[in-house]
Amino acid sequence: MSSIEWKDKAYDDAYSETLASLARKRTEDPAFSAEDARGVLKHLYIQDGNDWGGRGELQDITIRATIDAYERFIAEWVSDKAP
Repeated sequence: MSSIEWKDKAYDDAYSETLASLARKRTEDPAFSAEDARGVLKHLYIQDGNDWGGRGELQDITIRATIDAYERFIAEWVSDKAP
């Protein structure tokens, strides 16, 4: 696996796992709301900015993919409710 392939795989895995987890939570937990997801996303932004200790490349990729998945999930959820 090349030095770029593992990064793409790590991103894709984290992204798809996060989307699947969010979809499952939305289906199984009637109390889960878009606002709840926004709250988690807010904390993910903070976590992303708190890299003072140096997470390493894999963790940077994982958090970026997780944030991207949350952003997409929320945008799609909100657009589903749009008139």
